[in-house]
Amino acid sequence: MWDYIKLVALGAIAVLAAIAANYAHDLAYMVNALTIMLAAAMAFVWTLRGAEENRPEPVHEYNDGVVRAGAIATTLWGVVGFLVGTIIAFQLAFPVLNIEWAEGYLNFGKLRPLHTSAVIFAFGGNALIMASFYIVQRTTAARLWGGNLAWFVFWGYQLVIVLAATGYLLGATQSKEYAEPEWYVDWWLTIVWVAFLLVFLGTLIKRREPHIYVANWFLLSFIVTVAMLHVVNNISIPVSFLGSKSVQVFAGVQDAMVQWWYGHNAVGFFLTAGFLGMMYYFVPKQAERPVYSYKLSIIHFWALIFLYIWAGPHHLHYTALPDWATTLGMVFSIILWMPSWGGMINGLMTLSGAWDKLRTDPILRMMVVSIGFYGMATFEGPMMSIKAVNSLSHYTDWTIGHVHSGALGWNGMITFGVLYYLVPRLWGRERLYSLSLVSWHFWLATIGIVLYAASMWVTGIMEGLMWREVDANGFLVNAFADTVAAKHPMYVVRGLGGVMYLTGALIMTYNLWATVAKQPARSALSVPVPAE
Repeated sequence: MWDYIKLVALGAIAVLAAIAANYAHDLAYMVNALTIMLAAAMAFVWTLRGAEENRPEPVHEYNDGVVRAGAIATTLWGVVGFLVGTIIAFQLAFPVLNIEWAEGYLNFGKLRPLHTSAVIFAFGGNALIMASFYIVQRTTAARLWGGNLAWFVFWGYQLVIVLAATGYLLGATQSKEYAEPEWYVDWWLTIVWVAFLLVFLGTLIKRREPHIYVANWFLLSFIVTVAMLHVVNNISIPVSFLGSKSVQVFAGVQDAMVQWWYGHNAVGFFLTAGFLGMMYYFVPKQAERPVYSYKLSIIHFWALIFLYIWAGPHHLHYTALPDWATTLGMVFSIILWMPSWGGMINGLMTLSGAWDKLRTDPILRMMVVSIGFYGMATFEGPMMSIKAVNSLSHYTDWTIGHVHSGALGWNGMITFGVLYYLVPRLWGRERLYSLSLVSWHFWLATIGIVLYAASMWVTGIMEGLMWREVDANGFLVNAFADTVAAKHPMYVVRGLGGVMYLTGALIMTYNLWATVAKQPARSALSVPVPAE
């Protein structure tokens, strides 16, 4: 009965999307409506086939199918995001690469938000969903709650990515710092995210293991807080239900405050708390050692989630925001240094008695380096929030270097390590196809990050100093164009760093494919749920 209700709903969505596409007021809305219609039609056929077969759910097995799909999506979206990032890096170094044909769909202004969302939300988001579904099943000894709801989360999230990407290229966004997608994509993402929360919470509630492992606390906080951030930051009123344009509820300095409450906490919970959940599960697994201090992990959790939520205003020093608000953000940012490094120390000290494995295990080496980059980024961030430092660093490429040392070093490297850990186990293979290729990936990615971050640190500090340089009469010495010209060599180095990082990701993609395609099978794909 439930399958036939879904068929009616999917058919109605497909028809409504077709009508919306026919009467669309702008190109972006029409393309997205057609995409929704196609997705609903495909889901209709898939559900119809499932209803006819009427297969019982294998409740005695973990639902690893959706985790395998997540591993594939994470890998592919990562390559796409890194490729677009490398392209726009060279567009900044060589402006002639800003292609203006086809109404400029491939210029920097369109590709930059595409890159940002591809690496954060497509690559990082799929990694988090994949890891959350894997970790919560293993630490609760329970199959994912909700039957096929986990598959709805996965495919619904892929639809969000496609709708947002096409909207960016067609010029339809809310024009915020993180280039938020159109209002109807926001609504759909909210539905998908609530389903994600229900699957995760439902699995925790029906757990067979009485203790809730700390990784689940980090993952749950990430899911709940990101939902709150997304809803508040994206409150908007559609201009028309047949167009992509909307009017923001918040405006002026209130909008800036909300935007950076969202922006900094997206970093704090999406890119930090969620990935810390991955660290607390996969690093002990790969090192074959227990977490160094479980008590410290609990202190790390509560300190982090309480402090992070207050730190956003430090992005708005020397603006119309009241000075007390930005100072409050600065103070909480500085205090954040302590719990952040507590987590870093906990992760590194988990290798106590296992440091020799770094010589022979490139996967563990990748995870440990990611923790090092986490520590570096969580020191540099509080330092850059101090007003005296911020007056030099803000609006310069120093910020870009800081963001990418954290994103590429912490988020990227821990995700690569998790993929290398999961793929042989998810596909039942004896081992990875090649540890030598993992080492190549490790060194290419590490050197690429160093080139990227170092070049941006140099050009950022130079840029800040050139902006504030004055002559004896108090007049600015350098025009803006002078700083742009001076940055060119560092921009080329940044692009080369991106090429190395992208090359490493391509090597990983081949290695993971070869693991599945060429390695002998170890066991059946299905993993039984432990008996009560």
